[in-house]
Order: sequence, then C-alpha cells, then structure tokens
Amino acid sequence: MSEHPRRWAALAVLSLTLVAVTLDNSVLNTALPSLAHGLHATTSDLQWITDAYTLVFASALILAGSLGARLGSRRALIGGLVVFGGGSAIAALSDTPAQLIAWRAVMGLGAAFVMPATLAIITRIFTPAERPKAFAAWSAAAGVGVLIGPVTGGALLEHYSWSSAFWINVPLVAAALIAVFRLVPAVPAVRTGRLDVLGAVLSTAAVALLVDFVIQAPSRGWGALAGLLELAAFALLSVFFVIWQLRTSSPLVRLDLFANRTFLLAALSLAVVFFVLFGTLFELSQYLQLVHGYSPLVAGLGAMPFAVAMATTSATSALLSKRLGVRWTLVLGLSLAVVGLLSLSTTAVHTAFWQVAFGTGIIGLGMGMMMAPASLQISGSVPAEYSSMAGALNSVIRELGGVLGIAVLGTVVSSAYRGDPALVLPDADLPAAHAAAAALPPAEAQRVLSAADAAFTAAMDRGALVAAGIAVLMALAVAFVRPAAPVPAVPVLVPQPA
Repeated sequence: MSEHPRRWAALAVLSLTLVAVTLDNSVLNTALPSLAHGLHATTSDLQWITDAYTLVFASALILAGSLGARLGSRRALIGGLVVFGGGSAIAALSDTPAQLIAWRAVMGLGAAFVMPATLAIITRIFTPAERPKAFAAWSAAAGVGVLIGPVTGGALLEHYSWSSAFWINVPLVAAALIAVFRLVPAVPAVRTGRLDVLGAVLSTAAVALLVDFVIQAPSRGWGALAGLLELAAFALLSVFFVIWQLRTSSPLVRLDLFANRTFLLAALSLAVVFFVLFGTLFELSQYLQLVHGYSPLVAGLGAMPFAVAMATTSATSALLSKRLGVRWTLVLGLSLAVVGLLSLSTTAVHTAFWQVAFGTGIIGLGMGMMMAPASLQISGSVPAEYSSMAGALNSVIRELGGVLGIAVLGTVVSSAYRGDPALVLPDADLPAAHAAAAALPPAEAQRVLSAADAAFTAAMDRGALVAAGIAVLMALAVAFVRPAAPVPAVPVLVPQPA
C-alpha cells in the first residue's frame, strides 16, 4: 500500500493540536482555587466551569465528526481550532462564573471538531501496519499536554491572574494553525447520510440534565423536587433518543454497536480511566492548594508524575499490547489505576507531597498503556462501514466518563464533607471555609480550618475508594467476559501528494 510522504510530519502537527486541547483542562485544574477567589465561584460553579467544556465536547463529537466528513477533515480541524482559540480569548475576559461557563462551552464545541478530524486524518494517511505506532504517539501527546499544563498554569498563576490560564491557548492555537496549513494534507470530503440533528439535540439535553442532577444533588438534597424532575426529564429524553435512533435511517448512534462485547468493554475501559482521572485531579487540586497551602506552581508539579508516566507508557503501549495482547494490557492498566487510587485513599491532612505524587504516577502508568490499544480495539471490533462512527463513540464515551467522574466523585466528596459532624461551618464548602477563616481571629480561624481540612481530606479518601471499586469491577469484566469474534480489517484510503 502506498504511504503519504508527509505522514510523520503531519502526525507531529496533529499531536500539537491535541496538546493545545488537553493543556487547557490541565491548566484549568491548577487554576480552580484562583478562579474561586477571583470570580467568587462556588464549588458547583467550579464543577460547571470544568464540565461545560467536556459536556459540550462529548455531546457534539458525533455530529462534529459527521460534519467534518462532509467538509473535509482538514477544514474541520482548522475551523475547530479557530473556535477553540477565539472562545479561550473571550473566556479570559469573563467577569462572572456564568460568563466563563458559557465560553468554556464554546471552547468545547471547537474541540469537538478538532478531535475527530485528527483521528480521521491519521487513519487516512497511515497504513494498518503503522497505525499502532501513530495512535501511540497521538495518545502520548495527551500525556504531554497533561504534563506541561499544571506546571505552566502554576508558573502563570505565580505572576498573573486566573485569566492567564486561557490566554496561554491563543499562541498555541496560532502555532498549530500555521503548522496545519503547511504540513497537514487535505483529506477528501465524504458524503454520508443526512445529519441526525434531532438525535444530537436529544442526547445533548439528556446528558446535561443528568450531570446537573448529580452536581446539584448534594446542596439541594437527593430527593428535592427540582432534582427529581430533572431525573425524570433525563429518562424521558433518553427513551425518545433510543426510539429515534432505532427508527431513523441515518442514526447519530448505531445502538447495535453496543451489542459487540469487544467494542463495549474497550470503550467502557477508557470511560472508567477518564472517570478516575478527571474526578481525582479535580479534588487533588483543592487538596494541594487549600489543605496543604501549596502555591499553584508547586501544586501543578503534583501532576508531573502522572503525566510523565502516562506519556511514557502511551509511547510504548504498541510494544506492550503486542506482547500481552490488548485484553490483558487493559486489565493491567486498570489494575495499576486501582493500586494508585488505593494509595491516594490513605491520604491525610499532613501526607507528604511525594506520597500523593506516587499515587497519581501509578494511575498515569495504567492510563497511558490503555489509551492507544483500546482505541485500536474499538476501531477493529466493528464492520468497516461503521469504523468512523465507532471512533466517534469511543471519544464520546471517554469524555462522558470524564464529565461523570467530576460529577459523581465530586458529589461523593461533597456529600461526605458536608456530613462531617466536626465541621465548624457545615454550610460552607472548603474554599468558602478558607475564605471565612481569613476574617476570623487566629484561634477561631485555626479551629475552622482544622475541621474543614480534616473533613475534606477524609471525604477525598472516600472518593478514591469509590473510584477504585469501579475500576476493579471494570478490570474483572475485561478479564472474564469473552471477546467477540474479530471482523475484517478496515480498508484505508491514503491521500496522495499533489
């Protein structure tokens, strides 16, 4: 099979675009306490500032992939980068949490066009023999974004306000756009069936209702009428979505793909590790900066072991999966995530920095070795005509895992924290307790802070145990559920240079 002469240079550029997208979320995690202070944001606001991006990103992925196929993947990539960069610049000018949440959603929409486009271009310019290495390099780029994000964010916040966490995206996107124009080949547009706009609207609304229910439940109560109405609306929209997908001739999601055990287990494995990653980092950022009192830069260094480990095992995952097989590579990755989470579940108020870094590093090892093999398994476990949809579903499930990780683990931690009887200010979350203590006499302030820090740390440990239990169940499922029979390899169209 012929090979594109610029394929490796193009892969480097596509990886740069992934770094730009993943950098944003990792920088934001470091900036959360600064955001809480600068915009007077509550814990719920912080969760939505994080979730708005991921929720829109995940919800729009399949529709963006379909539009990208019609427009041409390179055009979709360029358009997505422009929207992402522009949204980031305007987000930096926000005056309220609501404004920032809205522009984070715009950034998520831009990123939704970037992700499928990069995957589509890689698939089209690499042969099946080289694709495992290309996917491994692409996955490692995500580790690089996570690696430099917290440190970059911490360094910026040492000298500038929280808005610098968004301004940093502008030069990155500009550099990526120049490189795309120069090095990434155009991929011919593909005419597909009509767009399933109704399916996109139904799925987006259903997921938004579910996440809002989970986030708001600790503060308003799990049995509150507003929450129950949201849950009922979510269930109703989900039923409508399933019925529509089964009836329409061009569904947004081929639901029969989920009957394929290989596809389902690989996709859910990725969902679980992203559930663990997003939920854990969200809580650790507050722990390191508020409980330990570390600066944003030092707190950012806490993610370094995770990112280095993830980037390393992502780059070598092709060799590992060749030796162990994809199935047992996934089991090993999930098992390492469990070990890391169990280590984090023993965290105390005065736990040494290196012990926290050790736990996150072990999670990074497991996540890195899973990403590329699972993505390849998903693409190869469905008939050739569904390969594009399978790749989009892979991204959707993975990102929804991240959304629900922040929502569910955030809810577990928040509920446990508020239920601690030792709290002096039971109605104040951790950032609010620290803010209130600053206005109190020293002795009273110390009493408030000691109780709040101890309650939050114990709650965070409980969240780590919940995440570990979910990862254990996923590892057992991958190990003992029999994979589906293989299907024919997906043919590749390699664009030729002009």
